[in-house]
Amino acid sequence: MDVLSDLLHRARARNAMVRQLIQRPPWSLTFDDVPPLTVVATLGGRASIRLDDTGTPPAGLAAGDIALISGTSRYTIADGPSTPPQAVVRGGKKYFVEETAGIQRSLAPRTYGDGLPGATIMLRGAYELRGDVGDRLLTMLPPLAVVPAGPRTRAALDQLATEAACDEPGQDAVLDRLLDLVLVLALRAWCAGQDSALPAWCRALTDPAIGDALRLLHEDPARRWTVAALAAEVGMSRAALAARFACLVGEPPLTYLTGWRMTLAADLLRDTDATIATVARKVGYEDAFAFSVAFKRARGITPSSWRRPLRPQVAITETLGDV
Repeated sequence: MDVLSDLLHRARARNAMVRQLIQRPPWSLTFDDVPPLTVVATLGGRASIRLDDTGTPPAGLAAGDIALISGTSRYTIADGPSTPPQAVVRGGKKYFVEETAGIQRSLAPRTYGDGLPGATIMLRGAYELRGDVGDRLLTMLPPLAVVPAGPRTRAALDQLATEAACDEPGQDAVLDRLLDLVLVLALRAWCAGQDSALPAWCRALTDPAIGDALRLLHEDPARRWTVAALAAEVGMSRAALAARFACLVGEPPLTYLTGWRMTLAADLLRDTDATIATVARKVGYEDAFAFSVAFKRARGITPSSWRRPLRPQVAITETLGDV
């Protein structure tokens, strides 16, 4: 399994929420206390996205564009950057700042607005990512990434929009998987872009040798890896692999491996009843003491202290008028 697939698989929480808005301008919605990752797409018309607490400049979306929003607790989606907020969605409820006819009207399951000609059509999917793997995925993304329209992403968006307006058996499972598809296609397209601001990990994943090296570390983190062994697996010299890996990934191969092992261990400690010795072996440490030392160095506390009960996850809920 490649690195991006591995991260998404391990971090993915269910209960994804998908909503569609079909509304004529002017309209503006502010989302407060938002989930860690949101996918927003414009199916028709134009829109603007503003992150309210990061200092990131507003971004415009044309038909078919996709925006990935992370690292913020509040953002505004509107028909244009100058439209004042008309409603705030917080805690699953909508609070109106300015009364707007139609923005709260239900047109179909998960679909709101006025549905009149000339309307902007927006699709929004919210993710709750889990654990330290989820945090690791989020650190790979900027607060706002815009993916231009493309034939593959557009086909997936159209299918997601169609299913969002349905209410049939298994609907939540279908929406979960379609939203996964849109997210993966958007991330793939973003990584393949020519934007100079792309993070190093995008270039690393698409590099044949370093991409293979990362895949091997993710597939078998418990193996007693050395730089020489990893280099032999991908057909490079030890020195060449070490230099190229550090250049593209931002850290040496074994430093990356240790960080990945600690990420896996953190989630295993919280999500399973496995003993510390068992967790140590699963992430490549035969000696529980050596693992504990490494974990404390990475996390600042011992594995025993880290292993505390998590509060039950609260499913995403919304009232009828939320979008």
